[in-house]
Amino acid sequence: MDPSLRFGPVSIFLGDKAGKYPDGNQVLVQGSDTRVAFDTPLVSNRIGPTFDGVDLVILGHVHEDHMAGLHRVPRAQVQVHEADLAAAQSWAGLARHYGYPHDVLSAFRPVLERDFHYAPRPDATGYADRASWDLGGGVTVRAHHLPGHTAGHCALVVEGVGLAFIGDIDLTGFGPYYGDATSDLTAFRRSLRSVADLDARIWVTSHHRAVLTDRAGFLGHLERFARRIEERTQTLLDYLHDGPQTLAQLAQRRILYPQGFDVPYLECAERNSIRMHLDELVAQGIVRSEGDVFWRA
Repeated sequence: MDPSLRFGPVSIFLGDKAGKYPDGNQVLVQGSDTRVAFDTPLVSNRIGPTFDGVDLVILGHVHEDHMAGLHRVPRAQVQVHEADLAAAQSWAGLARHYGYPHDVLSAFRPVLERDFHYAPRPDATGYADRASWDLGGGVTVRAHHLPGHTAGHCALVVEGVGLAFIGDIDLTGFGPYYGDATSDLTAFRRSLRSVADLDARIWVTSHHRAVLTDRAGFLGHLERFARRIEERTQTLLDYLHDGPQTLAQLAQRRILYPQGFDVPYLECAERNSIRMHLDELVAQGIVRSEGDVFWRA
């Protein structure tokens, strides 16, 4: 499989439908000493020796769709931000990372193993914000911690080239996802402001948008992506116009996924996300609560 795009030492292999979930877009960076993969989406299984020969995998964060090629590179080093490290090392760590109830995890794990070739990497090691990797020949990668989607979510910037792999700040119409145990809506808001300040002129997303080379276009997509958070807040307030409701009732009405769509973790993601919005609204005095019941102030 040949790369879809190339920017100096960087090759980009586009996944199905520009990396639409469950697939993703694969970035490979070739220095004179080291070849590095950013994440390992499903498309990595179709690349061949160019991917299978990588020396190092840097995970921008840990989720099933970003680990789907790790089974092909058992001898490569794997590094991930320290806040997501346990999730890469073991199923127990990944289960805590998702934070779903036991019955949901039991239903979800076979899906991960069948559809995403899930294999934990107990040998994975951690990196910190601003960590850098010298790949040789003047090619350097630097991590920028942008939490919210997960606690350890990072952008990976190929310095000199000015290319930023911004992972699941993916600029999709779906909007930001913060439905897991280590997700954080407040942190995501900060990260959405910070990502615009990266020293980059090329932005690569894990999904959907794939590659953007126009800053005005990038900022426009970023603004629309961020706006989805406020639209979800307004949706919740509209629901509460109907009177007091429990978290379970609000989760049934949904703010993330359309009615009719279903995945094993859907109710958990809705509950987690709605709870974060409600916490903000209660703190602002816009919504009041008693126990698990919420109403507009």
